[in-house]
Amino acid sequence: MKKVLIIDSSKLFSEFIREKLSAENITVEVTNGRRDAYTRLIGDLPDLVIMDVSDSFTDLMDFLKNKFSDPNAKNIPIILTGPVIEKARIASLVHYGVIKYFPTPIKFNSFISAIGNVLKVSFSVDTTPSILEVHHNKEIIFVEFARVLNREKISLLKYRLSELIDKKEMQNPKLILMMTDLMLSFVDGTNLEYLFDTIFSEERINRKFIKILSFDDFIPDFLDGHPQYSDVKVVKDLRKVLSSFVSITASPEEVPELIAEEILTQQEVDDDTIDRRFDFDLDKDDTEGTVFKVAIVDDDNVVRSVLKRSLSSMGAETILFETGTSFLESVEKEHFDLAILDIFMPGMSGFDILTKLKVTPDAPPVIVYSQATQREVVIQALSLGAKSYLVKPQKPDVIITKAIEVLHAKS
Repeated sequence: MKKVLIIDSSKLFSEFIREKLSAENITVEVTNGRRDAYTRLIGDLPDLVIMDVSDSFTDLMDFLKNKFSDPNAKNIPIILTGPVIEKARIASLVHYGVIKYFPTPIKFNSFISAIGNVLKVSFSVDTTPSILEVHHNKEIIFVEFARVLNREKISLLKYRLSELIDKKEMQNPKLILMMTDLMLSFVDGTNLEYLFDTIFSEERINRKFIKILSFDDFIPDFLDGHPQYSDVKVVKDLRKVLSSFVSITASPEEVPELIAEEILTQQEVDDDTIDRRFDFDLDKDDTEGTVFKVAIVDDDNVVRSVLKRSLSSMGAETILFETGTSFLESVEKEHFDLAILDIFMPGMSGFDILTKLKVTPDAPPVIVYSQATQREVVIQALSLGAKSYLVKPQKPDVIITKAIEVLHAKS
């Protein structure tokens, strides 16, 4: 059975990931504290480490160096989450087995995809564009779903409710589920059941204090057919619901103002709310979390595809070029951390490209990857500045190891 170790992440994050991975029979262990984490690492030897680095980059480096010094743990891949930091700093971590770095807020789809790539598991992820917002005012929690119901966001909601009640020390929490921007039908029944079961699983919220704001006739009909949800009431007037939740004595004339000032005014949003920590609704971006950028220059489409697949598995953003001319034009506009280059190509050869790069500011280090085995070709490529020379074909592990070696020498 595959194992994942999560280090120093919030309860919301770690419990959500545990549930997602456990559904695929993946064992998840969670630990706080880097010292204990290293002991767990060498004891369990997981297939993947997921670590949050928001607190201390120095502690991270101590952990990585200890891991790198242990022959059994050295090659265990690591996915990091944390604040936005310099790309060069991230690239320096590749040497220690870091294959992805996800700045917060995390793009959920890309994050789960990265885990799947490492563990060779295909996760089932609901990517339906959906909006979920959670905020509170005093003892009232407002949960708003818009567009459609998304099962991943419903899963997150369970942990967010628990976290919010604990953090704000709510003694008598009430919940208003706002679904005024949803038009549902019988095909949404399973997701509705999941949503209500998720809310009900938080036992500190009394069912009589759960109200649904909706103009959709389907929801009342759905509830009528499910006796287990009989305590839940659907309303169409938020003001009446809020009036019933006001716990202090107020005259009828004072209630509207009280609601506006005391209830509808959202209190300060925490940095770890669902909508800040996870972004489900951006377009899928295969480069999210990448730790460095590699240019692949080769006229062979198969070679380009194989190299892209190999390097993407270690967290690289790969840009493919069929000709040396197009590559050099791109070098003038954007930064590459590494280039992998063929020698013999139509038009501009690899030798020509190396000659140009020698006088190009901020040129990337180059690994030559060619079928040419003649000694004079290898010597010429290295004399023109190539950092390494690999003869085609090579196994992906060899290419990845050499790429890490060159990147580490650069850093």
